[in-house]
Amino acid sequence: MAATARIEPSDCILLFADLQQGIADLPLTLSAKRLAKGVVHLARLAKLFDIPILVTAIPGPDGKATLLPELAAELGPVPIHYRSTADSLLNDDIASTIASSGRRTLLLSGVATELAVQLPALTGIDLGYRTFVVIDACAGTSERTENAALQRITQHGGATVSVLTLAGELAGDLRQPRAQQAVGILFAMAKE
Repeated sequence: MAATARIEPSDCILLFADLQQGIADLPLTLSAKRLAKGVVHLARLAKLFDIPILVTAIPGPDGKATLLPELAAELGPVPIHYRSTADSLLNDDIASTIASSGRRTLLLSGVATELAVQLPALTGIDLGYRTFVVIDACAGTSERTENAALQRITQHGGATVSVLTLAGELAGDLRQPRAQQAVGILFAMAKE
């Protein structure tokens, strides 16, 4: 695929990181309601455009993780890839799942931006992936540390994008039914 500034759905894979109870419940830079809204609409976009979704989490004391209820409801039963390092892409199972997709554009969403998003973003960049942090589907532990993480990602070649922008960009020909659904997601994100 030729280098382009545009995001092509056929080249994307979406990584949801640590969007689980106990972590996403912390005081964050985005309210729980806004985070859930961004994550759910991002998942809807991914499903609409056949973008593979990979969910990662940290196992709790019982060895499991409970996804945010809104995300779990949107995704339905989905395998959770448990990570054993702070950087998801340093886990062989997760890295090989992403690599085997053949897709070279990595979309990232998660909590906390400073850790669960920043570290795989940097590793993704190092591995040659076009890396985008979906900013309204992420939350950090403080504005200061989240801004530092986003600056580091962009300084090393990553970028940010919003769910709203992504919906408009992926929509394509607005006369098509799928494009109309994407525009519906765009408007849903723009409300409130």
